[in-house]
Amino acid sequence: MAAAWHLKSRPTGLPTADNFEHREISLPALEDGMVRVRNQWLSVDPYMRGRMNDVKSYVPPFQVGEPLEGGAVGEVVESRSSDFQPGDRVLHMMGWRDEAVVPAAALNKLPTIPGVEPQAFLGNLGLTGGTAYWGLLDAAQAKAGDIVFVSAAAGAVGSAVVQIAKAKGMTVIGSAGGADKCAFVRELGADAVIDYKSGIPLVKALAEVAPKGIDVYFDNVGGEHLDAALALGRKDARFAICGMIDGYNSGEPTALRYLMRVIGMRMMLKGFIYTDYLPRNAEFFADMGQMIASGQVRGRDTVVEGLEKTPEAFLGLFSGANTGKMLVRL
Repeated sequence: MAAAWHLKSRPTGLPTADNFEHREISLPALEDGMVRVRNQWLSVDPYMRGRMNDVKSYVPPFQVGEPLEGGAVGEVVESRSSDFQPGDRVLHMMGWRDEAVVPAAALNKLPTIPGVEPQAFLGNLGLTGGTAYWGLLDAAQAKAGDIVFVSAAAGAVGSAVVQIAKAKGMTVIGSAGGADKCAFVRELGADAVIDYKSGIPLVKALAEVAPKGIDVYFDNVGGEHLDAALALGRKDARFAICGMIDGYNSGEPTALRYLMRVIGMRMMLKGFIYTDYLPRNAEFFADMGQMIASGQVRGRDTVVEGLEKTPEAFLGLFSGANTGKMLVRL
């Protein structure tokens, strides 16, 4: 029988294992236009924390007592749709479970790209890579010659931003926590790396490696990182506001001590959502696929084994347990 993780209760602050419940589920009958998928890879992502709150947002909140959802790659095992055959690899949003019956319209058949593994469509060729690509090149309008500052540069989105920026001719400064993660960011090609756990104030650390300031900030963190970027932003600097994981569990506002510089330096702060760009997926696959095939962009996954450990993988996002993309392999 199929099984799924359910939201048992809404968390206050940082979620705990008690907020999740693993239960068997009954799959609906396979009617015309429906497809049964056996999941092979599950994605856990920071945005899911926001969906655990009962608040209006750009995606509906998870419901208490109902299965959780998220990106998944699986194999079609049974189909009542002419668009899919058993054996097809597909991407869909019915994660946090081992099997699902999904409308054909909600599935995306994975294209074949030489040298690209299926799980990459949950990473550099999926939500995280697409977030990095469009946030950097469209929302922030980054271009060759720009000095780019990236927070959470060892994470799934941040590591992709570092590599895309280097491939497009930019100077990159990354921030990561701890020696191992900083070394990883250097391996990706970053020109300078800040260890935000070093005890040096971020404003001072960024000023040391970017004495002329920054043109672009890709924000995954908020908090002190956003403050430092505001302090060092040059005239006409562009900020892509992707996420603010610093405040997801605390609910505390960002300090924004240097916000007034936005006026004098004519800075632009732009929030964006990956799904805004789905109509341009073909463009993304072509360019990002080429960068991956050429070795300009490479992935690094942190893999947790087994459906039963999905909450553990998710909670690990908030303690820095992942380098690169956090995935669950079934």
